[in-house]
Amino acid sequence: MNETYRYRQTGINVQQKANMIWNIADILRGLYKPHEYGKIILPMTIIKRFNDALYMTKDKVLETYEDVKGFDLPDKFLKEASGYDFYNTSPYTFTNLIADSENIEDNFREFLNGFSENIIDVLENFEFDREIRKLANSNMLFLIIQEFNKKESYMGPDRISSVDMGYIFEELVRRFSESYAEEAGEHFTSRDIIYLMTDLLISEDKKTLMEDGVYRTVYDQTMGTSQMLGAMEERLKDLDKNARVTLFGQEVNSETYAIAKADMLLRGGDSHNMRLGNTLTEDAFKDYTFDYCISNPPFGIDWKSERTAVETEAKLGDRGRFGVGLPYVNDGQQLFDLNGISKLKDSGRMAIVHNGSPLFSGSAGSGPNEIRRFIIENDWLEAIIQLPNDSFYNTGITTYIWIISKDKSNHRVGKVQLIDVSKTFEKRRKSIGNKRNDITKECREMIIRAYGDFKNKEYTEGTKVCESKIFDNIDFGYNQITVETPLRLKFKIDIDGIERLKEETQYKKLAKLTKSQQKGKTEEEISEIIKEGERLQEKIINLFEEMIDEEWLDRDKFIKMINKPFKDNDIELKAPFRNAIVKVFSEHNEKANICKNTKGVIEANSDLRDTERVPLDEDIDEYFKREVLPYNPEAWIDKEKTQVGYEIPFTRYFYKFQEPEPADIISNRIMGIEKDINRSLRALFSEDGERVD
Repeated sequence: MNETYRYRQTGINVQQKANMIWNIADILRGLYKPHEYGKIILPMTIIKRFNDALYMTKDKVLETYEDVKGFDLPDKFLKEASGYDFYNTSPYTFTNLIADSENIEDNFREFLNGFSENIIDVLENFEFDREIRKLANSNMLFLIIQEFNKKESYMGPDRISSVDMGYIFEELVRRFSESYAEEAGEHFTSRDIIYLMTDLLISEDKKTLMEDGVYRTVYDQTMGTSQMLGAMEERLKDLDKNARVTLFGQEVNSETYAIAKADMLLRGGDSHNMRLGNTLTEDAFKDYTFDYCISNPPFGIDWKSERTAVETEAKLGDRGRFGVGLPYVNDGQQLFDLNGISKLKDSGRMAIVHNGSPLFSGSAGSGPNEIRRFIIENDWLEAIIQLPNDSFYNTGITTYIWIISKDKSNHRVGKVQLIDVSKTFEKRRKSIGNKRNDITKECREMIIRAYGDFKNKEYTEGTKVCESKIFDNIDFGYNQITVETPLRLKFKIDIDGIERLKEETQYKKLAKLTKSQQKGKTEEEISEIIKEGERLQEKIINLFEEMIDEEWLDRDKFIKMINKPFKDNDIELKAPFRNAIVKVFSEHNEKANICKNTKGVIEANSDLRDTERVPLDEDIDEYFKREVLPYNPEAWIDKEKTQVGYEIPFTRYFYKFQEPEPADIISNRIMGIEKDINRSLRALFSEDGERVD
């Protein structure tokens, strides 16, 4: 089956089957709320899929069962008879179930119990058993089975491919969620995006992959219903029909995991490679490495619930996955970068989808920046491709495919390719959710050509534009320097300052006792201490009121000045309270003397502290002399605070300035619009004020 036909057939299959199954869900109206339909329809769809797959070998399985049911290990014979890694030994199919409506519940349960253990495990993840009685008591179980048994409800793998079935399930999940105004909770990745990702992954290995009988492993850390894995296997076998491809995946949602496992069973792969669990907290493939990783992790979700486990593993450093650094807790995308990299072989490659934040989030030294730095300085970032907006079912935002390679081709070493394909698409005739644009085969070939050419070049075909730019790794890096300015403080005692002093914590402490200070004291003793503190507060305020409107341009002189009245009045001026006084009565003043610490070192004004980004390939001191000192001659660099940062300003690199229209052209257009409006108004009303219909 060629790609064009397969792509077209996928669209037909998905829409037809999804619409058919969605209509069956209407039977549940009243007994279930719309957002609950999935609890019934999804497991029933899987059961019918298994039923149709086993239909042709049903008699052979039953005959074999009679022959081997006394054996210790009958599974092997039953699987051989069914032609799959699963089977059903009950006498029932959907066809004969509806022949006995009176006993539909008992017969249906016997049908389900006849499945092999691996299928029963799949169904248990839906917790479907408890719903059967509810459906039977409401006379709905028979009706649903009857609808699923119609000719148009056939879902055997000879008609519906595994990838198509994955799309059907995801379309159903999306519809069920939208019916209750909920988010679907999944990023549905359409086949055109997956094909682009797979082609980018295999492009550098294509010659090797066309050799007979190659072996590759593929891993998806957020596999959903496993459609990415299925499409990857499909693409590899297009190159070599004898290729051996082993798929591995992990999924946090039990229902989508069950769908993925069911799909793997039908595909004939090892369903044990489909694992249930949270990738961030439960590393289901510890010590595994793979040839390819392909993933579309959720965008911008927080990882608060996983925080303890993630931070614990981060403390392991190189012995864990997250020792490099942690992203902000409200956006965990980059954790999947680190997990994916840890799962790549030394020759491995990864394609992962992100929104824009991993390109630039976090300043130098922050967790997000350290992750970006880790990838770039190890020379693993091969390319980033900006996709067209409206390419995904559930979001219209700008998205990017990152290609990470542990073993770059020689001509790519030390470099990163950025490709803008935001204008390389075909408009869909009918949108699906937010997806309005498709990357067709022609578009994809254009993108892959740009990727393979590895040039600074713009490719144009009609309205489609694809632009490639090549950068050195160092182009994205910078030294973030901290620029300090001397602290110069003027001091003035005024009413506002006195009021601010009253609000200072250190001032309030004079008439307050902590719980530890109250321990062992009577209420009378505590009350007396507080009263003494209040008298002390009043005395201090009186001292400052006597000095109102006095000014000082030297901090040492100011402190020396206030020390004397405090000492004369037997008031101990402790350092925290002295610092509070300095804070409330001071302000920056260019004419004031520079403040120095006890060692004679100039102090910096934190309010005037600034940072500058110096490109990594530029000398910091030369930059400072040229860009800072002419405007701030007293400034200096605090070199202990210098940090290396990396940022990929994708939009800026591809920005094209468009000259605005001349003012006279804009003015003429406005005047033309005004004339059109006036003509319309005259046509709307007659001379005598009557409206003209």
